[in-house]
Amino acid sequence: VAPVAPVEPWDQPQPAAAPRLAPMPPMPPMPPVDVWAHPMLAGDLDDDVREQAEQAREMAREMAEQTREQEREISQQAREAAQQAREMVRESLNIDSEIAGMKFRFDGLIPPAAFAQDKVLVRGSEGGLYQRGQNDIENHRWDQALEDFSQVAARGGTRADGALYWKAYTLHRLGRREEAMAAIAELRKSYASSRWLDDAKALEVEIKQSSGQKVSPEGESDEELKLLALNGLMQSDPERALPAVETLMKSGQSPRVKQHALFVLAQNSSPRAQQLLEQVARGGGNPDLQLLALRYIGEGRRKQGTAGPLLSEVYASTSDVNVKRAIINALASGREKDRLLQIAKTEKAVDLRMEAIQSLGSGSDQAELWQLYQAETSPEVKQQILSLMSRGANTDKLVEVARTDKDAKLRRSAIRSLSSMKAANSGDALVSIYASEQDQQVKRTIIDSLCGQNNVKGLVTLARSEKDSQMRRDLVNRLAGMHSKEAEDYLLELLNK
Repeated sequence: VAPVAPVEPWDQPQPAAAPRLAPMPPMPPMPPVDVWAHPMLAGDLDDDVREQAEQAREMAREMAEQTREQEREISQQAREAAQQAREMVRESLNIDSEIAGMKFRFDGLIPPAAFAQDKVLVRGSEGGLYQRGQNDIENHRWDQALEDFSQVAARGGTRADGALYWKAYTLHRLGRREEAMAAIAELRKSYASSRWLDDAKALEVEIKQSSGQKVSPEGESDEELKLLALNGLMQSDPERALPAVETLMKSGQSPRVKQHALFVLAQNSSPRAQQLLEQVARGGGNPDLQLLALRYIGEGRRKQGTAGPLLSEVYASTSDVNVKRAIINALASGREKDRLLQIAKTEKAVDLRMEAIQSLGSGSDQAELWQLYQAETSPEVKQQILSLMSRGANTDKLVEVARTDKDAKLRRSAIRSLSSMKAANSGDALVSIYASEQDQQVKRTIIDSLCGQNNVKGLVTLARSEKDSQMRRDLVNRLAGMHSKEAEDYLLELLNK
């Protein structure tokens, strides 16, 4: 029998292809089904389950309503917060734009350079550069310190002589002795009566003694050793530190060492230590030491309320603007409003009067503020007093200013202050002032203020009495944008004429 040849898979007959099915049409959307109305469930669920389901739905509705109520409350709180923020911005604009507060720390042994000012001037200002230069010295950033003090010295302001001293000091630490001596010479020539000359003389002696010796700013100098010894003695035995500090303060040590010694004095409550601190506060040392002592006294004696008499005494005896400014800051920190008020009454310099009035705050006696306003000659200071009167809600006096002050800018300022008040009669007062006002800008300020109050009645009253066609068109245009029946009635009245 002949063998059967194998059959290859591709030689086998293939089944016929299945017929192609037509695609199914898409299912129509199912209508929503209430499961509780389903016929199967309707018969199976008892009344208790149905009641529970109904309670669940009711709870869901209540929760949704509570959520909506909370959202409304949050929106209201957000609006109130925004209003408060706007008020804070307005108040902050009344503060000298070159001054920002810095909290004084008095709770440990910290480099005095950190407290060189209670209020630090903004970056780029003379005081800001001077402060930054001192911080750079404290952190051994000599090149940066040199740049800062060079800029201050070049400006020739109230800190230029101190900047020249610190420039020489920094150059000495950088090993550039000839340039340091040149800076000292410039200090002597340009500021022959400077209180920095004694320190400059001591620095000059130190530079000459170190002549020919290699100086490394990163190396530990004799000054650094003194600071470390002073800090260590203060921590271990403050009483023993006092005689050493007194000796340092009277010696020819650098101002940097004396600053640390002054801090040790401020930490010591003994009568002798406080007496030495007061001597420096009265001017027994360079200006930087005096400013530092004044701030230590202001902060250290705040709770006892004993700093005021000394600060006022020093203020009356000095002509140094920086010292006076430091005293104003210290009095403000101690809430010595009577003494600040006295400065505001008697100080001849406009900027210092301004600072004293700013420091009085919104809780000032309104009668005193009004007396200040009447006696004041500077429009800028008067503007600041108006701000305090506004924060004190002194409506009557603001109305008087808006009616009678000869300066149109001050009248406008008083009007804007009135518009922000919630007093019921402020709107009527603005309408009354408008009737007698001749200045067009002031009248427009009144219109703006009434619009800000949404005072439709007042605007209609002005529109009825206004004779100037342009001003009346402005009033009508304002009323047209208000959704008020009273405004619409007046507009219809105009159409029917």
